[in-house]
Amino acid sequence: MLILHDAVTVVRADGTEGPADVVVSQGRVAAVTAPGAGGSAAQSLAPDEPVERLSVAGCVLTPGLVNAHHHLLQTAFRTLPGTRGVPMRDWLPTMAAAYAAVGVDPESTGIAARAGLAEALLSGVTTVADHHLTWPAGADSVGMARATADAALSLGARLVFVRGTARDAAGPAAESAEAIVEALLPGASGGVTADGLLQVAVGPAGVHSDGRETFELLGEVAARHGLRRRTQANEQVDVEIAAERYGRRPLDLLEEWGWLAPDVTIAHLCAVTDAEIDRLTAAGVTATHAPGCDVPMGWGVAPVARLLAAGIRVGLGTSGGGSNDAGHLLADARLAMQVSGLVGPQLPARTALEMATAGSADGLGRPDLGRIAVGAAADIAAWDVTGAADAGVADPVAGLLWASPGRRPRHVLVAGRPVVEDGRLTSADERAIVRDLEDLLRRRTGGS
Repeated sequence: MLILHDAVTVVRADGTEGPADVVVSQGRVAAVTAPGAGGSAAQSLAPDEPVERLSVAGCVLTPGLVNAHHHLLQTAFRTLPGTRGVPMRDWLPTMAAAYAAVGVDPESTGIAARAGLAEALLSGVTTVADHHLTWPAGADSVGMARATADAALSLGARLVFVRGTARDAAGPAAESAEAIVEALLPGASGGVTADGLLQVAVGPAGVHSDGRETFELLGEVAARHGLRRRTQANEQVDVEIAAERYGRRPLDLLEEWGWLAPDVTIAHLCAVTDAEIDRLTAAGVTATHAPGCDVPMGWGVAPVARLLAAGIRVGLGTSGGGSNDAGHLLADARLAMQVSGLVGPQLPARTALEMATAGSADGLGRPDLGRIAVGAAADIAAWDVTGAADAGVADPVAGLLWASPGRRPRHVLVAGRPVVEDGRLTSADERAIVRDLEDLLRRRTGGS
């Protein structure tokens, strides 16, 4: 049993905030008590269980952040020439050429994922949904999925591996998804391992790249195994190609193909109309906002306030390093607040934080994540708010997002286990992870 004590404030699932002790047992939150009462709570809950104490003095405690939309492979392909502020039609082939030059296989996938997941943990993200879209011909798809899962396991992060598609043949993609489920989730139900650390989902990139057969076959795989479904819609290229190829809007096609449903989460949704928002609400779809990708690329801004007002659950994702060079979800929550006023009322800080935690978790079908509440998974980030960047901040919770962009947490727990202590990974050397990726890129591209 572990007691986190002396926090400045704890952001709880019921909306209350204030100083408290958080008691963790068997990977879950066992109690949230008045300051100083954690010890007696621990004694009453499990009198024979050894108790450890971790001071979080000077810290705000939040749930571990949940990155609901990422592309971990792109961690190896950041700031490439020709990939910033360009139309998506130009961006896609540039990225494809970069992938081909390095090669996408289990080794490169695993090493890139390990770097991206290390970055995630060190920025307070405890769960990452990796929408993997790049599958070269003849690729060892199970090996690539397993390499990503192993990277997460080695660091202690939670992973949602999304077997995506982007112009892949529909039949082989569905067969690959079946094989990945069998390999990663033997005996599991609902697409999640018993310990909750690994989840599998499926998701075509969008109607701009995948046709009806792909959506339908992957939907059948999801139905057989109880997997969540995820896709992208209403970005710039998505709207354009849907109009050119089908004479339709992307959401028209998704509805026709059976992909407007409560088990579906749609990322981006920049160019979405009020009538389409009503359709999404009626269908029970959840959404993921990705401003760190869409804004710098000039692809649009999702009307998040309107989505929320309509009753749509909205999460937050960073998307990948090919369009957003950082995997820092808290920084993107700040960006979401900054740009929200361009398309509606400004998002409050607590709304943005809730999107980055419980909102994202609910889109993954994981009500056990993204919350500090009794019975929830003990995924917790402790943010030090005593430094110069927080001087003069009147509201320490709002200050988490507005002050000190790019801040790192002091401690991070996943399932009650410290994975970051005093700003350092507990199970790996951050510099060694960086060297591994640099060595891979040098070796694969012939660099010196």
